[in-house]
Amino acid sequence: MKRQRNSPEQIIRKLRTAEQMLSEGKTIGEAAKALEVSEQTLHRWRNQYGGMKAADTKRLKELERENGQLKCLVADKELAAHPFQHAACPTALFSDEAPHRPVRRP
Repeated sequence: MKRQRNSPEQIIRKLRTAEQMLSEGKTIGEAAKALEVSEQTLHRWRNQYGGMKAADTKRLKELERENGQLKCLVADKELAAHPFQHAACPTALFSDEAPHRPVRRP
C-alpha cells in the first residue's frame, strides 16, 4: 500500500470529519478507519493541528520553512566566524555545492 501524504488543508478537513464522528458517538478507531488513517496519525494530527483553520496551517508551514532558512544562515555565519575549528572534519563528508554542509548518507 502506497503511503499518502495529506496537505494541511486535507488534514483540517479530516479532523473536522473525525470530530463530527466522535460527537455522534463513534470511537476514535472507527473514525480513523473511516478516514483511512491510523489512530496514531489521528492523535498526532489532533495534537499538531487541533483548533487550527486552513489559513493558520499555511502560515505555520511558512514559518517553519522560514525558521529552517534562518537556522542555515546562522550555521553559515558560525562557520564563517570560526573556520579553523571545522578544519579537522574529513573533506569526504562534504559536498561540492555546499562545502560547509555534510552530505546525508543512508
